[in-house]
Amino acid sequence: MKFHRLAGLIAALTLIAGCARNDLAEPPVPLGEFALGLNIVVADNVQKVPISREATPDEWETVMKKAVADRFGRYEGTKLYNIGIAVEGYALAPPGIPIVAAPKSVLVVTANVWDDAAQKKLNAEGKQFTVFESLSGDTVIGTGLTRTKQQQMEALSFNAVKRIEEWFLENPEWFGMTAADVAAARKLRAEAARNDKKAAEAKATEEADAAVPPPK
Repeated sequence: MKFHRLAGLIAALTLIAGCARNDLAEPPVPLGEFALGLNIVVADNVQKVPISREATPDEWETVMKKAVADRFGRYEGTKLYNIGIAVEGYALAPPGIPIVAAPKSVLVVTANVWDDAAQKKLNAEGKQFTVFESLSGDTVIGTGLTRTKQQQMEALSFNAVKRIEEWFLENPEWFGMTAADVAAARKLRAEAARNDKKAAEAKATEEADAAVPPPK
C-alpha cells in the first residue's frame, strides 16, 4: 500500500510539473489601457530568513525589474501606469540540507500601481504577496539541491509578478475595463489554448502513424 501511495504521489507531481509552463510565450490577457511606465523595485530593507542563501538588494532589484519588464512590457495600451514593488523578505533554499528538512524558497513583496498622467496611486494600500517556487519534482526535496541561487530568484520573481498581473486583472476598472471584458478575454484565450492543444495532439498522432513502417 505504501508503494502504491508513493507511486500515486510521484505521478501527481509529474502531472503538475508537466502542466507548469512559461505563459510569457502566449499573448497576455487584455489589460485595457495599460502600458508599462516606471518600473520601480526597492529592496533596501529586505529581510532574509536565517536558513537561506545570501542575495543582495541589488540582485533582487535586478531580477525583479526584469520579471516586471518581461511580463508587463507585452502590453501596448494608450496610458502609462507605474509599478512599484518593495522586496520585503526571502528564503532561498541552500544546498546540503538533509532531505527531511525540505527547505523551500519563498519571497514576500508589496506592490503598488499609479496612473502616471494623473499622478494618482490606484490602490489604497500596498498589496502584499507571498510566493513559492512552482511545485515540481525538485521542489519536494528543496531546490537548493537542484537549482542555482539565480534560478531560484528568477522563479520566485516570475511567480510574484504573475500574481501582480492577476491582481491587476481583478481590478479592471483601474485600466478602463470591466469584469465582463476580462471574463470574455479569458474565455477566448482558454478556447485558443484548447484548440492549440488539439492541433498539437493531432500532429503528434500523424507523425507517429507516419513513423510506423508499412506491413510486409
